[in-house]
Amino acid sequence: MRVIWTTAPGRMARAAGTFIAALVLVVGILAVGVGILATGAQAGATTTLAPINGQGSTYAALAFQTWTQKALVDGLTVNYTATGSPAGLSTYGENTATFAGTEAEYSELYAGTPNPTSHVPRGFAYTPDVAGAVAVMYHAALNPTGSNPVTYLHLTPLTVARIFMGYIKTWTSPTISKDNKGLVLPHKPITLDLRSGQSGTTALFYDWVKHSDPTQYATWAAANDFPTTSRIWEVDDGADGFGTAADGADDLGGSDQQAETIASKTGLWSIGYDEFGYAAVYHDDVAWIENASGNWTQPYAKNIAAALKSAVLAPDTSQTLVGVYASTTPTAYPMSAYSYILYQCAPTSARPTCKTPYSSQGVINTMSKFLRFVACTGQVTMAQIGYSPLPANLSQFMANAIGYMTGSPPETLTASNCANPQFQGGSLGVGAAPPSDPTKGKTSLGSGPGGGGGSTSTTATTTVSNSATTATTGSPSASTGTKSSASSSSASTTTTQPGVAAAVGTTGSGTQAVGGGTTWGTSDPTAYRGPATIGANPPWPWLLLILLLLIPVVPLTVVRAGRRRNPEPADGENSSGSGREEAGS
Repeated sequence: MRVIWTTAPGRMARAAGTFIAALVLVVGILAVGVGILATGAQAGATTTLAPINGQGSTYAALAFQTWTQKALVDGLTVNYTATGSPAGLSTYGENTATFAGTEAEYSELYAGTPNPTSHVPRGFAYTPDVAGAVAVMYHAALNPTGSNPVTYLHLTPLTVARIFMGYIKTWTSPTISKDNKGLVLPHKPITLDLRSGQSGTTALFYDWVKHSDPTQYATWAAANDFPTTSRIWEVDDGADGFGTAADGADDLGGSDQQAETIASKTGLWSIGYDEFGYAAVYHDDVAWIENASGNWTQPYAKNIAAALKSAVLAPDTSQTLVGVYASTTPTAYPMSAYSYILYQCAPTSARPTCKTPYSSQGVINTMSKFLRFVACTGQVTMAQIGYSPLPANLSQFMANAIGYMTGSPPETLTASNCANPQFQGGSLGVGAAPPSDPTKGKTSLGSGPGGGGGSTSTTATTTVSNSATTATTGSPSASTGTKSSASSSSASTTTTQPGVAAAVGTTGSGTQAVGGGTTWGTSDPTAYRGPATIGANPPWPWLLLILLLLIPVVPLTVVRAGRRRNPEPADGENSSGSGREEAGS
């Protein structure tokens, strides 16, 4: 007898099914990998990321501290050194920095040059990165010994201008008394805490001084050999002793030093100008400034945004601030201004100063991801640290800047893909609303040294998140030298809003102002949708690796399945239903 074994139809079907399932798995993984690869190609960026470094603005340094810490967490290496706007412009022009932070332009840095842009062979473009303001920080008290600090000082633009040109020299000045409803401070000399060296903050502040008191400014500038047709970058090199100890000035090397010195014990009877955020870091009191509508304001996000509705951008996106200084918007803070990122870009008719793109694709990728983050998520916490988030159309300018770098159409930013509070409408974020004016409704703050019968030094405690320190602004310790120590930690802590001391009543609520009025240039969005966040590289290389590992598994899986389902029969055995017996003679 001869036994012939054949495979049952069910087993054949199962083997075929196994093969097909494995094949579908491989094809599916391949499709996913190719799809992700195609998506990455559409975004116009390879996975390569390179470290980038920037220099410049101290005005925007607190914002850069927040941004670079977040960038590091998300896989980008972005280094920023706060050396001052002029130094940032210089190092960028020398091609020793990837980008620069600045409040000034090359046209001001090289004002005497017929073609200022000739100093930058690599080419450049500006894009606003954050809205901020210069605050007048001071350290004064009701008593000559320094006890009972004044935390509610009010100053008109004319008074501020004449203090910082050296015409008002003592705290007992009748002009200061008039601004403060008759309050007469102790007869102490005013110490001007000025910024040493060239500074974009100095340029912004003295430009405002020039527009606040143009006649006296012209006399003062001429007497000190300062320029009269362009901004002043440096005030510690004037003639006749201005900006020196002989003129009652203390020249300090940076924003941190200015704010820290004013708040310290040795800073009693001093006054200076600095970016508002440093007041929270170092516990400084901040003066209320009268705006063109006659209202007294401090540089909180709501007031900054209101003022910058009157700013005008030039074709290269640099700013003209005359309208901001004279804004009659009731809540406007007059010393508000944007800061810029200066970057390299491919030639384009939209930005004639663009000459050549970055030579490294890795640098382009990192810059693109960093700017995308700054434009949207990076604006969320700006009000908490003394700035104001960019208006929506200026965030779009940052998206456009990415297009100028890559040569690709820019992404269109909307409320659905950009976390900037300005896209959401209403609130500008935590810490945006200013406190109430503590002197409002009072007819007199007293007379005689230290006043009398005036408003009390009540401390308002509004919660503000700040990446650098924990402070209680306006408490006695703020004026007696209790200092904070800046930290590089990105963790938010609870602080008091800068300059809030002596606020009476609760802080304002209600609808926040949204910056960017009709005077701003229009954006040029397209349908392009680029990466929405900074960070991780596309995972397609790993998927392709898995695919290569799976390919040899498929035939092995099929063979093993066939062996398990078709065992060899033992001699003389017959399996019912799996074979047939054939008789023979």
